[in-house]
Amino acid sequence: MTETLTWQLLRDLKTSEFTQAGDKWHEVSSRSASDRGRVDRAMSAKLRETQESDSAEAALGRLRRLSRNFQYVHTECGLIRTALNGLAGDLAEPQKQLKQALADAASLNFTVHEDGSVSYPAVKVEDLTGAKQEAPGGSSQGSSRLPLDPPGLGSPGQPSLYPGYSGFKPVNPNAEKAQDVADRIARAVRSAREIDARYAKTLNGLRAEKGLDVTAATLKDVARDTADVRSTAGMHLAEGIPQDKDPAERKKWWDGLTDEQRQEYLKVAPDLIGDLDGIPAAARDEANRNYLPVLIDELARQSGDEAKTKLNALRMIQGKLNGSSHPPMYLLGIGDEGNGRAIVSYGNPDTSRNVSAYVPGLGTKLDEDFVEETMKRAEDTALGAREVDPSTASIIWLGYDAPQSLDVMSKGDAQRGAPAYNEFMAGLSATNGNGDPHVTAIGHSYGSLTVGTAAKEAGGIPGVDDVILLGSPGVDAQKATELGVGKEHVFVGAADNDPVTHLPTKAESYLGSSVGWVLGGPEGVRTANDLFDLGNDDVYFGKDPASAAFGAQRFAVDDGPRMVLEAGRFKAHSQYFDPDRDRESADNIANIVGGRPEAVVREKHR
Repeated sequence: MTETLTWQLLRDLKTSEFTQAGDKWHEVSSRSASDRGRVDRAMSAKLRETQESDSAEAALGRLRRLSRNFQYVHTECGLIRTALNGLAGDLAEPQKQLKQALADAASLNFTVHEDGSVSYPAVKVEDLTGAKQEAPGGSSQGSSRLPLDPPGLGSPGQPSLYPGYSGFKPVNPNAEKAQDVADRIARAVRSAREIDARYAKTLNGLRAEKGLDVTAATLKDVARDTADVRSTAGMHLAEGIPQDKDPAERKKWWDGLTDEQRQEYLKVAPDLIGDLDGIPAAARDEANRNYLPVLIDELARQSGDEAKTKLNALRMIQGKLNGSSHPPMYLLGIGDEGNGRAIVSYGNPDTSRNVSAYVPGLGTKLDEDFVEETMKRAEDTALGAREVDPSTASIIWLGYDAPQSLDVMSKGDAQRGAPAYNEFMAGLSATNGNGDPHVTAIGHSYGSLTVGTAAKEAGGIPGVDDVILLGSPGVDAQKATELGVGKEHVFVGAADNDPVTHLPTKAESYLGSSVGWVLGGPEGVRTANDLFDLGNDDVYFGKDPASAAFGAQRFAVDDGPRMVLEAGRFKAHSQYFDPDRDRESADNIANIVGGRPEAVVREKHR
């Protein structure tokens, strides 16, 4: 704690001097960024294009080192600026509290002394008989501890106001007020000292040695320095974020920031911005790419199979992000909470006329299968839809905890996931630059229940024009019209050999229709329909979306192979997106997402 910080220094402190100093550091940071750009684009690129020799390679090595130096200066100076801004912002509150205490002291004619004690004048008081007596003045020394409830009459040590008692002494009512002022002064100074000490430690850690040669090891220190600044100034940065506002208001807030302020969030506090609905996709992508190595490092220090599973998946996602991707990948969300979080877009959802957001279902979590298979479904959708309209982006949204086994057949995960999905979709509406983009919500398996639940919330799914339900066990609705987009805009893909689309109702399952029995399959059973859905059109979570009673648009898909459980998967349940295994389904999905529903091949209802 910095004991030299007195109440007089805190009172007279001009926090604007910190922000002005921060602006100077920002100038150095910006200049370094520009210089690095000139080194990389003008000098190094030109040298590569025009020279091929040992001396040219040696010169390129020196230019790379110079570029690295500029990068280091750019980042470190930016961190200093953020720390100074945070220091100014954090000191503002205790300074405000101090000034209020001093103003109260002045209004009461109290005197605040150099050591923070507060003296108060004598005053005439009445005892219980009405006689006037003088209560002497005195002095109160402040305590920085939280205030206790004031003692009442009759408390131990409290002088009595009744005459005749020995040791009677009139009580000066100013004493309690002076004590309150002195305590507030002490608490304000203590808070400021703690803030000052915290920032001093962080700023001292940002000092570089003279004659610095920036190496790969030095650049690793940047990550440590960033974490230190984030830890110190994070509260200051977090206070500015409109977390409790809707995505449109968050977009307005982000647009109102300066470029320098946005860079502070993206570099120092990317975890606060990366999953914030209403922030533009390019900014979320940059924030999450900055945060991903931090998250990987945190998980690498944890033990247990769950942490290892998530860690492997994050490293795989990082590898894909570092490679080439057409359409380009945007990382719109990442996290290790619950079963893991990942939101990836193939194509920029802010610039595309057509945007789809796919919710996966049962068994989905942040693991190798998610990266290799589930993400590929969104990529296949993007590639197919771009043949219909090149201005298309396709998103995989793992923003909730999907159930992980067949015995978790409840609506709870969908009910918890639906509000998060709707907020994400509202964010897409806020950031898309096309005014009224064509938006498709896609739910596969249990994810269709999540989409259906989201559609039934007040106002429906924000911005959505079409809904696609694939391999659905029901959406907790009796009619397609309940999904808020009109039955002509609800599309259903249901393979006859996909058992999930034939799951019995709870009542039917009690009568002996067993998933395990059908998987083994008695001789002669050709499709799931031979056993499930006993003569009606209900499935586990409501009306069968592929039925005539539901009233959606059923489109043609491949029926898929017979129901054989292999490695925990039903092939017919997992091929809807795959153009190699089910070209008809993939093409129909592409036509819906790409805004060409008239090209969809229809299939009769069940």
